[in-house]
Amino acid sequence: MPEEDYLWLPREDILQFEEIDRLVEQFLALGVEKVRLTGGEPLLRRDLPALIDRLARKTAIRDLAMTTNAVLLAPAVGDLKRAGLGRLTISLDTLQRERFVKLARFDELPRVLAGIDSAVDAFPGFKIDTVVIRGVNDDEIISLLEFAKARGAELRFIEYMDVGGATNWSMSQVVSRDDLLKTIGAHYGPVEPLRESSSAPADRYRLPDGTVFGIIASTTEPFCRSCDRSRLTADGVWYLCLYAARGIDLRGPLRGGVSDDALRDLITSVWHARTDRGAENRLDMRERSPLIPLKALKKDPHLEMHTRGG
Repeated sequence: MPEEDYLWLPREDILQFEEIDRLVEQFLALGVEKVRLTGGEPLLRRDLPALIDRLARKTAIRDLAMTTNAVLLAPAVGDLKRAGLGRLTISLDTLQRERFVKLARFDELPRVLAGIDSAVDAFPGFKIDTVVIRGVNDDEIISLLEFAKARGAELRFIEYMDVGGATNWSMSQVVSRDDLLKTIGAHYGPVEPLRESSSAPADRYRLPDGTVFGIIASTTEPFCRSCDRSRLTADGVWYLCLYAARGIDLRGPLRGGVSDDALRDLITSVWHARTDRGAENRLDMRERSPLIPLKALKKDPHLEMHTRGG
């Protein structure tokens, strides 16, 4: 929760499970094979395992995953596994309690760590995502790698991005992929890049002891041209890019009684007309300030990273 005040969505605006189910069916019919539940925090959604159970029954979904902050994970991990969740990613930016409170505005690190430990057996090989910010947590690169290694998790470092709640962002705070590799190589020795054919955003590397980690260089080395991801918000707005100022309303047509064919036609026409290159466009700017000023952020919840699955 990087800001102090938030504009919350009315409950009636949020998609029901049946509506999510129907929209997912349309995307699957058009070739989507991977579905990730993210947020915000998906475990805040009541009866989440029931939604996962619905989705897990769809044979067209090849990969069903979830990203969580792990605060509520420990008591739920068994239900998530039984419901059919395939993979898990946990966000963790620091191992220091005081630093965690400054970043998250809540003193919840003990519950996060308990949630992570609960995932070790239930979701072996789960991923941990860490946003690295210079002067904030860049002194924990090695300790976070060791933490993940001890739990059999794959750590992915993410360059600090200037979207959503990053209203104090500056380029000087970005720890680049090159900087990360220098720090890691200086500690462990030669780092081997893994040659993989994948549309996943992370470049993966192997340490001399076999440990694999990833780096998502979305700020200094954008991958817009190969990006095949889109995001559907909790209230049914479809975003083609994390940097997009506006999305496409799918809840309106859905609740307006349009046919499945009409929904698929809408999705297809929008996707074929897609020209989004948000991260590349930002990189080309000479003077780069935060994408969304705080004043605008407080007026429109759809501009927040947490509302569009960032």
